[in-house]
Amino acid sequence: MHVNEPVTLIGGAAVTKARINRAVALAPGVVAADGGADAALDHGVTPDAVIGDFDSISPEALDSIPGDRLHRIEEQESTDFDKCLRSIRAPLVIGIGFSGDRLDHALAAYNTLVRMPGRRCILLGAEELVFLAPPSLSLDLEAGTRVSLFPMGAVEGVSDGLEWPINGLNFSPDGRVGTSNAATGTVHMSVTAPKMLVILPEHTLEAVVRALLTTTGLWPGE
Repeated sequence: MHVNEPVTLIGGAAVTKARINRAVALAPGVVAADGGADAALDHGVTPDAVIGDFDSISPEALDSIPGDRLHRIEEQESTDFDKCLRSIRAPLVIGIGFSGDRLDHALAAYNTLVRMPGRRCILLGAEELVFLAPPSLSLDLEAGTRVSLFPMGAVEGVSDGLEWPINGLNFSPDGRVGTSNAATGTVHMSVTAPKMLVILPEHTLEAVVRALLTTTGLWPGE
């Protein structure tokens, strides 16, 4: 799927109509990951495409969506989120319904973010959002906004606008992590590898979208 506008990707975990509307206002294309099609239809949204192995979409949803919008990928070696993210070419994906219900599903989604650094994707939950830090980033945040950094591999970085700068620190999942930092204003950050997850309060979504869409640097690869 190749589109020129941001895409909202709906998963099978709990979503609300308000969260769908908020995502679609920023990312008007709509794709459902397998059973996420039922969530979309339940809230009055017919997805432009459904991607997955189709082991959780209901027969009723299959009957309600035109056949040319259904894209079955039958292999079982990857998650439906993985199948969707590798199949979508868009400036940005906002994923909802991928966190909150099951921790193992959320962790698998974070793993996919790191394995596909060439995709810009924000995972939006009820209280927080998560995205993979690009090579460099400027985020317009209010002073006091919580900024957590969680490494998914060895990574270093530099920052300006964080209460506790990350300059000169070595991060790793089994070593130093960067949770519960805070912005002092606009945050400028650069990292050395596509391994750092940024975790922010959900109210920063609009600022994160603006930042990622105006960021020119992008990690190579899928």
